[in-house]
Amino acid sequence: MSILEKLKNKERLSYEDAIKLYDLELFELAEIANEIRLEKHGKKTYFNINRHINPTNICKDVCQFCAYSASRKNPNPYTMSHEQILDIVENSKKNDIKEVHIVSAHNPDTGLEWYLDVFRKIKNKFPDIHVKALTAAEIHFLAQEYNLTYEQIIEKMIESGVDSMPGGGAEIFDEKVRKRICGGKVTSQQWLDIHKLWHKSGHQSNATMLFGHVENREHRIDHMLRLRDLQDETGGFNAFIPLVYQKENNFLKVKDFLTGQEILKTMAISRILLDNIPHIKAYWVTSTIKLALLAQEFGANDLDGTIERESIQSAAGAASKHGMPLSSFVDLIKNTGFDPVERDSVYNEVKAW
Repeated sequence: MSILEKLKNKERLSYEDAIKLYDLELFELAEIANEIRLEKHGKKTYFNINRHINPTNICKDVCQFCAYSASRKNPNPYTMSHEQILDIVENSKKNDIKEVHIVSAHNPDTGLEWYLDVFRKIKNKFPDIHVKALTAAEIHFLAQEYNLTYEQIIEKMIESGVDSMPGGGAEIFDEKVRKRICGGKVTSQQWLDIHKLWHKSGHQSNATMLFGHVENREHRIDHMLRLRDLQDETGGFNAFIPLVYQKENNFLKVKDFLTGQEILKTMAISRILLDNIPHIKAYWVTSTIKLALLAQEFGANDLDGTIERESIQSAAGAASKHGMPLSSFVDLIKNTGFDPVERDSVYNEVKAW
């Protein structure tokens, strides 16, 4: 039976079948992925009004793809105070944010209690704001630093007001690739274990994949299928976010950057393979807003949000430092023929624009 026949019969694809998806024509993939998108979400494109805060760029790890952490490529170390973070949240509240997204470096000087205390302060002052914070990589780092189990860190996060986990730190699950691009950081199995524990605590998270660097198509397929397996077990992933590698100011020195076609194929394939993860997010920060809007035709039904300010991807060349105005975000979605729907962090619909 051919791949197309299997898809028509709604059969799950094996690893061998999934690899062959890349051989299909771009618009053939688009048609298949778009049909799945329409079945699941119609013409709705989700976004949220959110604020990204990156509290520190001082990092114990040295990931080769990273341009954010303080290093010889970025010799400007900083750590925000709690007062600075709370001021940011207060100012962003005036823009009606629903979520604060807190992710940063693995700073051995700030400490676990520093994080937990700021989460508590945000929740005490702004109880209606959803706190999405600490990647699995950060949880692993803190567990090692304080000789605690992942369960203990997760319990402390929940007690301190963290509502959901972002999907960062996954990069590519293949360990040979990880050794080259982020050796010493959380392993692929540890990342999966941490999200499994988070899901078992009754909370939801996202999942990412960083692609377009030194990995190949087989690594991407392997990554997606491992996520599909865990989602079968826990059902805790809200969204899959294929992050496009940013090539400036880091140590990988990738010369052959991905084509737009390869990015869109990967978006479409993720929608086809990840039948059990409800949402595919074209994160405009890494893909550019133009390609993210086009990705709506390739299975993506979410564009993330307004962000307001972003430091990690913009350090590597992404045009995301100052976010996206709400009116522009809504108009762009409408102008591409889709229906902008504001959501909360776990995809409850807030407002159809």
